[in-house]
Amino acid sequence: MSLIKALTEKPWEHKGVIGGLDPEGVFDTASEKVALVIFLVIASVIFSMFTVSYYVRMELPDWTPLSEPSQLWINTGLLVISSVLFQWARSTVSAGKQKNIMTAFIGGGVFAILFIAGQLLAWQDLQAAGHYVTSNPANSFFYLLTGLHALHLLGGLWVWSKSSIRLLSGGKTEDLRLSIELCTLYWHFLLIVWLLMFAVLSNT
Repeated sequence: MSLIKALTEKPWEHKGVIGGLDPEGVFDTASEKVALVIFLVIASVIFSMFTVSYYVRMELPDWTPLSEPSQLWINTGLLVISSVLFQWARSTVSAGKQKNIMTAFIGGGVFAILFIAGQLLAWQDLQAAGHYVTSNPANSFFYLLTGLHALHLLGGLWVWSKSSIRLLSGGKTEDLRLSIELCTLYWHFLLIVWLLMFAVLSNT
């Protein structure tokens, strides 16, 4: 029996000093954080594939470059402020403080909502100028890339709204530490994606 036990033992499920009396799991990272990281890797691949397709498609003769509306600069500023506020919330909760946590976390989501509102305004301005989705391949890619980014942001806002409700209803900050950390990580990712995307759209 001892031989069978030795053969079926899974040493990779434990860590610490060999022979320790209180072994722990190898991974002490929350499963939600691992899941988010995996999702971000997948999202990065998706955005990368669309970017490559963008560069390949623009080489064809029917491509007419689109002049991006100036509203996008304002929107970029809004998203930067949103990300900064989330980082403020994360730093505050990591320090075990309560002051300004609601202002920082709620404010981060509000500025993200303003970013999406700004994107809608930019799309309306383009359509008013006759730049519709089907007018030109460049237009199609612009709406596709910015729309895909907005959808990812809306998904993050759904999670943010649930955490905000818990915070506003008197939930303990310590219990929301993981949610705040994950939201911050997600917003930083979306900010980086947007800055890269905006650079591509503005220079092509």
